[in-house]
Amino acid sequence: MSTATVELVRTGPEHSELVRNLYQFYAYESSDWEQEDVEADGRFYIHEEHLARYWQAPQWSAELVLVDGFIAGFVLIERSELPGIDALELADLFILKKYRHQGIGRAVATQVLTRGEGAWLVHFYRQDETARAFWQAVLAELPRPARPIEPVDDEQLLSYLVTPVTH
Repeated sequence: MSTATVELVRTGPEHSELVRNLYQFYAYESSDWEQEDVEADGRFYIHEEHLARYWQAPQWSAELVLVDGFIAGFVLIERSELPGIDALELADLFILKKYRHQGIGRAVATQVLTRGEGAWLVHFYRQDETARAFWQAVLAELPRPARPIEPVDDEQLLSYLVTPVTH
């Protein structure tokens, strides 16, 4: 990674418009495998009730990725709602193109997935070759074990459970 200072900053409800705007870039990039179209106003759909949960629901959060103080992306974290899975979910990780291929996304993913003592869940689309290569590299180098799990709700997703190291 470059010598840039990478920082994760938790947001509050006052940042919802900022996260909503950044999410448009994320939705654009994933629109080909998610088969999403823009709405009549030229924007991608955002489920407002779901977005609000990042500032209302326990263990949900929206964090900005800052590089040298500039906004470089975001991370969305949710409590897993999959039956039988007691884990937090790294639901979305987005890094702006300017900041890619510098190890920033990898550093952020590693930082998030090694937080705390609990397990983490990661999903990505099979068709998204870039995300698949990224996550497979991150999970292979993670200092915690990661194992594939069968998708419960979407066969297009590859899912991994990252568990704490046991001594």
